[in-house]
Amino acid sequence: MYVVSDRPQERTHVFISTDDPLSRAGTASQLRSAAGIRVVDEAELGTDGVALVVADEVDAETARTIRALRRRGVERVALLVTRLDDKGLLLAVEAGVSGVLRRSQATGQNICSAIRAVANGEGMLPPDMLGRLLDQVGQLQRQVLAPRGLTFNGLTERELSVLRLLADGLDTAEVGQRLFYSERTVKNIVHDVTSRLELRNRTHAVAYAIKQGLI
Repeated sequence: MYVVSDRPQERTHVFISTDDPLSRAGTASQLRSAAGIRVVDEAELGTDGVALVVADEVDAETARTIRALRRRGVERVALLVTRLDDKGLLLAVEAGVSGVLRRSQATGQNICSAIRAVANGEGMLPPDMLGRLLDQVGQLQRQVLAPRGLTFNGLTERELSVLRLLADGLDTAEVGQRLFYSERTVKNIVHDVTSRLELRNRTHAVAYAIKQGLI
């Protein structure tokens, strides 16, 4: 049994998003007595709360629901789902889900643990789902991005090579000599990076790459 918190101001607000009234009622009943959690209506959910999307599967409609929540400023979205294949898992993550739990594992304790993990910015996936997601990500890199010279960080290997040399203190002419590019080509590469990532200049681009651990 959960202990009811006597400090409601510290509770995590949770909005249960589902078209099924029975699912909403059943899930809410498992959460209402949980310490540190308060079930609220959508209008009461702030940007620091957690939206719990309950669905049978991740289809286009479920993805739209998740994206709509993210667009209105809800940064933490958890998913309680009955069936989830590899395509649905990738779609859920792409839409902005931070945690996933199967309905077959949805005890009150497990739901609360998932919500708390998402609320703390930790995310949550069952181990087998994590393995499947990593496989999907690896296939995406190998089959889609790599053949186009792209990486997950949005920078090409050519762009990263230029930024690495700029970080070493070389100017654009020296970078061009090292990589066998014209200086104009190097400047165009830097311009593409700064424009795409909305950075101020090449110094900002180098600082961004270092901060993100890209170089």
